[in-house]
Amino acid sequence: MSNQWSRRRSKTKGESNMSVFIGGAWPYANGSLHLGHITALLPGDILARYYRLKGEKVLYASGSDCNGTPISIRANAEGVSVKEIADRYHTEFIVCFSRLGFSYDIYTRTDGRFHHQVVRNVFLTLLDRGFIFKKEVEQTYCEVDERFLPDRFVEGICPHCESRARGDQCDNCGSILDPLELSERTCKLCGNEPTVRKTEHFYFKLSAFQEELEKYVGAAKTEGRWRENAIHQSERYLREGLRDRAASRDLANGVGIPVRGYEDKKVYVWIEAVTGYYSASQEWAALNRVDFVEFWNEDTVSYYVHGKDNIPFHTIIWPAILMGIGKEYALPTRVISNEYLTLEKRKLSTSQNWAVWVPDILERYHPDSVRYFLTANAPEGRDADFSWREFIYSHNSELLGAYGNFVNRTLKFIEKSYDGVTPVAEINGEIKKTIVDLYRIVGERIETGHIKEAIETIFDFIRQANKYFDDEKPWIQIKEDEAVCARTMSTCVYIIANLAQLLSPFLPFSSEEVGRMLGVRKFEWNEIQIGGRALVDVKPLFERIDVAQIDVELERLKEKSAGVK
Repeated sequence: MSNQWSRRRSKTKGESNMSVFIGGAWPYANGSLHLGHITALLPGDILARYYRLKGEKVLYASGSDCNGTPISIRANAEGVSVKEIADRYHTEFIVCFSRLGFSYDIYTRTDGRFHHQVVRNVFLTLLDRGFIFKKEVEQTYCEVDERFLPDRFVEGICPHCESRARGDQCDNCGSILDPLELSERTCKLCGNEPTVRKTEHFYFKLSAFQEELEKYVGAAKTEGRWRENAIHQSERYLREGLRDRAASRDLANGVGIPVRGYEDKKVYVWIEAVTGYYSASQEWAALNRVDFVEFWNEDTVSYYVHGKDNIPFHTIIWPAILMGIGKEYALPTRVISNEYLTLEKRKLSTSQNWAVWVPDILERYHPDSVRYFLTANAPEGRDADFSWREFIYSHNSELLGAYGNFVNRTLKFIEKSYDGVTPVAEINGEIKKTIVDLYRIVGERIETGHIKEAIETIFDFIRQANKYFDDEKPWIQIKEDEAVCARTMSTCVYIIANLAQLLSPFLPFSSEEVGRMLGVRKFEWNEIQIGGRALVDVKPLFERIDVAQIDVELERLKEKSAGVK
């Protein structure tokens, strides 16, 4: 498999002045993806699919983070090379994202030559412009392992909330840390207490951007462009005062410092990883022989999609880097930062195997079932819980019972009563108006990051559509007044065709199936009318899941967690 997963840009009907860049957070290639990763990243795919339906120019970019400490820790534990770990999980990620329908224009990796060169160029630009400087500092050193320790190799007590934390960040309170701030420090490799030694490193002058970032965050708040959690975290960092941060580290893998005499040091991952959005854009442009600048200018609308723990890297650090390299016109427009997903009312824990792993769930369940549940129950404003009971009941009642049922009962009726050809008749005027309004309302909610509200709005209408079918009683109309029945069924087919388009950003697989049955080859974000078409191989969209599977899944989860040593 090649080092990148790239989609060639397709031509759209007409040209648009709007370019949309969507950056999905880069998962560490040190372990399998779980549903916590997917719930944070899924809004990016929904946005990309929506904007493509509108005919906008879209670049949806991400990749696997194959550098840094987490992968080194995994490689050390397994006694294999860092590359072997990175290759294994990068390949697995590509398969999982593809099976879930993620439509990245490019999904690449941070250990490629292209990324390394772009990061080195960014580093040198910051150095040349006076935003990176050398400084002698104290750093944790393990006497047993005889090495300076990367931040994630140090664990201890957070000075802010007194929880157990890593040397770079506290997952409990979200604080960005330096290992020397921790008390009760231990080396993650051997468990001993590290000493402190002096060494020389490069530092990024983050403090120089305090005033500009205050204006930037203030504007995002005033205009309502970011989620509340992004605003609150960013304001907190700014209130505390931005401090200069290390830009280099003593790491085994990563991007080498492009300065003579410092080649053995690596660009610190917090600079290197976020630069992946910029390098991936350039890599995609090189592969497609186009200019990447159309997605990095003042006319571009940019979305950054990630979890709560990544907020400061996208709202403070990445904007500061862009300002530092003279790209202040390309700052993130919208920040889509979900809260956390819990599992059966407990915090996800990969170390305790308390997680639903993506390769596992896709072996047994429809990808649209996963996409629907994680969207309809998204942790947009507060933490949300994944429970097997709710997941299976959601599938049976909403996807199958409401949406799938409406599609199936309508198309089967047409097969039986109209020889499988959709009738041509006047569409119900009230429903037509509702559908036209739905494109506008749902579109606005997607664009502003209210993804959960968007899909709820569609399913509210689906319930109305089922009521319309029941109230009209076409099984009686066909006997008493064929013209009235034709109007009813023509309206129902009109509803189905438009639902397929409205739902295609959320449920791409079932929407494609509806399009196949109706003979609709291309979806757009506009009202569609069809009639007089022969249906093709009508099948149910979804199968019922036996509720006994709830106990089976709960038992499997408990057994796997209990088996962790």
